[in-house]
Amino acid sequence: MLELIRYIPILTTLISLPFAWIVYRRYREKGKGLHLVWWAGGILMYGVGTFTEAYVTLFGWNEAIFRTWYISGALLGGAPLAQGTAYLLMKQRTAHILTALLLPAIAIAAYFVLLSPIKFALVEANRLSGAVLEWHWVRLFSPFINTYAFIFLVGGAVLSAWRFSKNPKTRHRFIGNVLIAVGALLPGIGGTFTRFGYTEVLYITEMTGILLIFAGYKVVVDVKDGLRQGKSEPVLQMAENA
Repeated sequence: MLELIRYIPILTTLISLPFAWIVYRRYREKGKGLHLVWWAGGILMYGVGTFTEAYVTLFGWNEAIFRTWYISGALLGGAPLAQGTAYLLMKQRTAHILTALLLPAIAIAAYFVLLSPIKFALVEANRLSGAVLEWHWVRLFSPFINTYAFIFLVGGAVLSAWRFSKNPKTRHRFIGNVLIAVGALLPGIGGTFTRFGYTEVLYITEMTGILLIFAGYKVVVDVKDGLRQGKSEPVLQMAENA
């Protein structure tokens, strides 16, 4: 059973990469909506992370693959999705300021991940773990970045509940945002288990997470498109952003 779980990232990658293109294509069609760009980037990073896991399962551990895995997962796993939520729910100027603070932090963390020596004695042939980084302090960056993601993802879900849940015409927006928030947070929870050697838990939470994100996106987009086709009355302006 444990061996089968290690193949889950292959399926997760096959879902994530086309999904990222679907979201980005919607941005191209609309010609606006920076939150869609961030969401597409976040989903792409999701797929890159699971691709590296699939690679290690099939072909074994590789240093470049490991560093890519750590940056795309530990540093970029939830932050782009959270930033998309920031652009969706906040004024663009405020979101720009947050972006100016977030990107340098991620860049600095990624720089040290790339420079850190590797403890090859701890490397396992078909498993990825941040424990192999010789500079253990590098791993302290990810909790801060993921806390930022947590605040905006959960905060976005709570805010959408307050704004949208009581209005039948916008309730789908609340449901979709909650699904996206939970889906984006699950890999972070799974990542905590990797610190204790249970990498397989991450694979399961990643798969569940991308399915929830996809479901949330479809709920928001499909219902909204249905309202437009039915020529319903306009809903809250924020519901026009998806």
